[in-house]
Formats: sequence, C-alpha cells, structure tokens
Amino acid sequence: MRVNQSSTNRAPRQDKPGRLRLDQVLVDRGLVESHSQALALILAGKVRVGDGDAARLDHKPGDVIPLDTTVAVTGAAPYVSRGGHKMAAALDAFGIDPARLVGLDVGASTGGFTDVLLQRGASKVYALDVGRGQLAETLRRDSRVVSMERTNARDLDSATLPEAVDIATIDVSFISLHLVLGPVAATLRPGPDSQIVALVKPQFEAGRGRTDHGVVRDRLIHREVLERTVAAARRLGFGTRAVIASPIAGPEGNREFLVQLAPGPSCAEIDDRIAEATETTDLRGSTVPAPSPTWSPPS
Repeated sequence: MRVNQSSTNRAPRQDKPGRLRLDQVLVDRGLVESHSQALALILAGKVRVGDGDAARLDHKPGDVIPLDTTVAVTGAAPYVSRGGHKMAAALDAFGIDPARLVGLDVGASTGGFTDVLLQRGASKVYALDVGRGQLAETLRRDSRVVSMERTNARDLDSATLPEAVDIATIDVSFISLHLVLGPVAATLRPGPDSQIVALVKPQFEAGRGRTDHGVVRDRLIHREVLERTVAAARRLGFGTRAVIASPIAGPEGNREFLVQLAPGPSCAEIDDRIAEATETTDLRGSTVPAPSPTWSPPS
C-alpha cells in the first residue's frame, strides 16, 4: 500500500501456529525480494502451492497455508508491484495507449504504475513520491524514468517539471485525491488529449466515522465518493470519461476505483458508469468483471 505517496511493507501476522499467509511464506523463504513482489507474483498466477495434481496457482496473497507446504515461483511477475495490475486494467478499460507519451506517476512508490506505462511504450515517466528509497531498482536504472523523491504532489505547478506531460497517474494515501488534482492538472500539456488516470480510495475520502475499522463497506458511500470526485474534477475543467472498480482490493479489503479524467465534459452516462462500478464490487474481496466503459459526448 502507499503511505503519503510512498509504500511500506508490513509483514502479515502469523494467524495460527504452524500456518502463515502465503505472501509472507514467499518472503520468509527468500523466494522474493520484497512483500510487494510476493503480491505481484501471486496475483499473476506465478506461485504454485502444493505438490502433484493437488498443486494450485489460483491462491490469494492472504491465504493461510501450513508451513510445510511446498511453494514454488513459476515465473517472473509482470510488474514490479501489485499496483501494475490496477493500472493495466484501467488502460485496457479506458482504451488508453501511452506509447510515445510523457507521463507523470504521482505516488509512484515501488513503481507499479510507472512500470505499466513503460511496458506500453511511454517515452518517459516522472516517478514522483513524497518518500524515498521505494522505487524498484529496475526502474531506477531505466533511462526513461526520472525519479523525483521527497516531492509533495501538492506543491506541483506548471514549472515543477522541465516539460509538460501527456498523461498523469495518481495513487495517494492518507490525503484526499482532491487535494492533488489541481496541482497535477497544472503539469499536463494544454489540449484535449491530455488525461489523468487516478485511483480513488474511499477509505481516505469518506470522512471520519464512516469506516468500519478503516474499511468502507457501504456502496452508497462508494458512490458518493465517486460523485464528489467527478465534481472536484469538473471545477478544474476536467470531465470524467470513465470509471471502473479496481480488479484488486486495497488494504484490509477496501474497494477502490479508477477514473479517467480529461479536459472537457464528463461522459453523458457518467452516473450510470458510477452505478455499474459500485454494483460490480464484491465486498468480500473480489470483483465481478465490469462492462467496458465507452465515452459519448453529451448531446
């Protein structure tokens, strides 16, 4: 997860003597370099649990297994962190091709969003984070990545970067997304083709007293948070083109959403899109595939 735009990897607790979460087993056995890598491998179906015909690849990171279980990594994770799966799903659903574009990844942390943009052909990505030492070494060594550590997104303006960007991605925690939308928008290249893909985290938007031990379980609150995000973008001159439920739950099973923002009006069916995104959310920790959103200008 991302804390103040950076990531901290908390080791999952041992649930019972002789049993442990699968992601922690990978870390403890030295099969991965970090907890983030463990999550990414499991989610990508690259971790085999068990022996022979009973072996499975469809486990979840939080599954608790006996400590004597055979566990093997069968291949490399597609992205440096689980966040990559979220961004890949968003780009696919929104029909965004970042090839040859200059990007800004706000709250880069390990660099999952940055990784996806690069794998899909982005010419350069500014990886910004308020913390330091989180960006994956493979990305840090990539000549297309400009690491901007100890940089607060709220301080961004049109002069912060040496050039305007075509696409910005946002994943921030413990502050409202609304606080960084304006500064991030100021870094975009003027014109209708610039866009923002933002991760919306209801647990940081709902307000005090509206979570259950840090988890937002009420779909009506999810919808309200998304509607407020649409309104915040509108005040900046940005429309909400599409919204989907994240394919991966956030911390403690929190449901999260991804929105596509661009200069101009929102799609004519944005209210329906919000309803679809919130209704496809399974609060037990998985998501039902959402319909592919399409953008239609208001009549």
